This record gives sequence, structure tokens and C-alpha cells, in this order.
Amino acid sequence: MAWLTEIDGGVRIAVRACPRAAKNAVQGVMGNLLKVRLCAPPVDGAANAALTEFLADALGVSKGKVRLVAGATSREKRVEVMGVGMEEARAKLEA
Repeated sequence: MAWLTEIDGGVRIAVRACPRAAKNAVQGVMGNLLKVRLCAPPVDGAANAALTEFLADALGVSKGKVRLVAGATSREKRVEVMGVGMEEARAKLEA
């Protein structure tokens, strides 16, 4: 499960973002990445904001606990989510 790793106090998620989708949703695991479809376009950080908000809602944490740590201008991103365990994150995102 290389797309999800445990860090001190939370998890790090490797994401493949697909902007301009019909709806926000997790499409599944693609290799070592979690594929997430986002309605927002990849303009002026809109897709990054939509991704952090979507992950916060999906994992049941506040938006302040979700932080984009790599890939701000790429489709492949690394996101850290604090306050959630690895098994809980996996169960909520793969459901």
C-alpha cells in the first residue's frame, strides 16, 4: 500500500489528481497512487484547494489538518493528514 504511509500523528497520501471531472470522488488505487477526481480546474490553485477540502471531508477532519506537501503544480501530489490513523484512512478512502 505505497500510496498511504503512516507519519507521526497522521498519514501521508500519494495522490494522482484528475481535475475537471463531473464530480469529486476517489476512483481507486492506480499503481502507487490514489486516483482522485476533482470538479475544479487546475487553475490558480483551485484543484489543490478542492483536493484538500475533499480529503478533509472524506476522512472526517478539519481542513486545517490537511496539508499539501509536494506537487502543487503537478497531477501527482503528496498530502499529509493529521489526526487520522492509517487503517482508518485506508478504510474511508477505499470504500
